[in-house]
Amino acid sequence: MPKTVRVGLTGGIGSGKSTVANMWVQRGATLVDADAIARQLTAPGGAAMPTIRQIFGDAMVTQEGALDREKMRALAFNDPQAKHKLEHIIHPMVTAQATAQTEAAVAQSAPCLVLDIPLLVESGHWRQKLDAVLVIDCLPETQVARAMARSGLTQQAAKAVVAAQATRAARLAAADAVIYNEGLSLAQLESQVVQVGRRFGL
Repeated sequence: MPKTVRVGLTGGIGSGKSTVANMWVQRGATLVDADAIARQLTAPGGAAMPTIRQIFGDAMVTQEGALDREKMRALAFNDPQAKHKLEHIIHPMVTAQATAQTEAAVAQSAPCLVLDIPLLVESGHWRQKLDAVLVIDCLPETQVARAMARSGLTQQAAKAVVAAQATRAARLAAADAVIYNEGLSLAQLESQVVQVGRRFGL
């Protein structure tokens, strides 16, 4: 049975990581998206919501029963303990679901599995489960500008998100391959994705 190549994909906010992930899927890779799993867990009826409501109260839950992301983001930035409590609820659930999806893909002999994990470096436990780590890199000021344009964050909020993530140096130190997504057109970015993909059988 051919071995499934497991590639961890990571990068800071605004790096273009999700765009690269979609390009890999179009080339035949199977995607495990940690952010998508986290959104499902904190959506109405999500598995994390009862504990979130119990720990943080109704103020952090929308009328529909989902996590109020804006309120939680503000609380987490101002209260490190709150951030830690939220991560303690969500991260084990994300890891469990991502691991289950990975095992299913391997069982189906997927040639290349891309695990899109924003906190790959911060988590400390993913690296040993992967064959390689691909980092999408750009300048911090570019991250801030993209985050403001994409998510409507203020400059202060965008800078706070960047500061709360692993440093650029830490991500690059963990990388087996890097795509420098600075000033590239989509076509140029895709060309980089194709080049890196060849290394992993795509």
